[in-house]
Amino acid sequence: MCAFSATAFPWQLYNQEVIQEENKVPSYTLPDLLMKSDGKRVESAAEWEKLLRSQTLQTFETEVYGQIPNQEVAVTYEENLLHAKTLKDFGSIREIRFSIEKDGNRIQAVLLLILPDRSSPVPVFLGYNFNGNHTIHPDESISLPESWVANSPEMGVRENRPSPNSRGKKSSRWAVQQILERGYGLATMYYGDIDPDFDDGFENGVHSLFSKNKTREKDDWGSIATWAWGLSRVMDYFETNPLIDKNKVCVLGHSRLGKAALFAGANDKRFALVISNNSGCGGAALSKRRFGETVAAINDRFPHWFCENFKKYNHNEDQLPVDQHQLLALMAPRPVYVASAAEDLWADPKGEFLAAKNASAVYRLYGLKGLQLQEMPEVNKPHIDGYIGYHIRSGVHDLTAYDWEQFLNFADARLK
Repeated sequence: MCAFSATAFPWQLYNQEVIQEENKVPSYTLPDLLMKSDGKRVESAAEWEKLLRSQTLQTFETEVYGQIPNQEVAVTYEENLLHAKTLKDFGSIREIRFSIEKDGNRIQAVLLLILPDRSSPVPVFLGYNFNGNHTIHPDESISLPESWVANSPEMGVRENRPSPNSRGKKSSRWAVQQILERGYGLATMYYGDIDPDFDDGFENGVHSLFSKNKTREKDDWGSIATWAWGLSRVMDYFETNPLIDKNKVCVLGHSRLGKAALFAGANDKRFALVISNNSGCGGAALSKRRFGETVAAINDRFPHWFCENFKKYNHNEDQLPVDQHQLLALMAPRPVYVASAAEDLWADPKGEFLAAKNASAVYRLYGLKGLQLQEMPEVNKPHIDGYIGYHIRSGVHDLTAYDWEQFLNFADARLK
């Protein structure tokens, strides 16, 4: 999904009929996430872990997101303490420059790490940003991205180079003070440092380390999987930093980056809590509903996000062997939160809710409560009683202070 303004309607950019009304949703059958190939259902968490979890993840890799290479890379970190005390003397700001090398080729990415002033290791929220680390806070010491950035009059980006005039322009999406006051740290990285978000033939970013002069296979990884891989490399760094509680890292993402956060959480069990915000098609929303953004729409507009095999399901969702309730179930027994917005019909809020509801069956195998709802809840009535949290807030496709308040409450309930 794309980050559109409140006045832009992405369905107007797509020339196929778009379903925006529930009575137009076609009939569909979801894959039974507990059904084995012999037609019998798993009946325990041990069976799920042994027989179905890896099989389900493998299907997502081969048919949707692509296979993440298991080849080793060399990663080094260079840390720069920007401020020991900042944000009303409530925390510190650091930049960590990642140098990622393979076969003599190298890319660099910069992590912005903001931590509260605590004597013990702190839990951390980790998520990518869309426009550069400098846009989440106006501090002038935060560096601008050196990699490709999408042109944007709003952000002052020309010729794909960021502008210092955009410092702090996206601070409304990152409730920094609120996060610190609740005892959490915040880590963010510009997603384009890992893989630039345009159809470049997979020649830049991390792909350049793995795919140079290589014929692409139909299940080779797309950008969503690449961004997920990058989140795990940040998790590697957290394991080396004594200031961070590595057992309480919450990975989150908004829109397309919510898709990446979910796939990262599915692949990497080190993430203690996974959060999807308005992630829509290819994220938390059920593909088979065909509501709002469809498989065809997302593949047509963003051909680099998924693997080539996913295009087989353009206008053919019934043949898709998995759906997104199964992706959410891959987080079990770890807590997962799904957030929707009432006016964000392109992301199919009801489809996100139904995926969360149906994923609950796997949580019950672990003796845990999943989403404790049978029907779509009222707007601005969050539900965090189970290990699957959900809310639908008023408003449009965005990441807001209200969303952060619910994420923090959920993290308090499940991690502290």
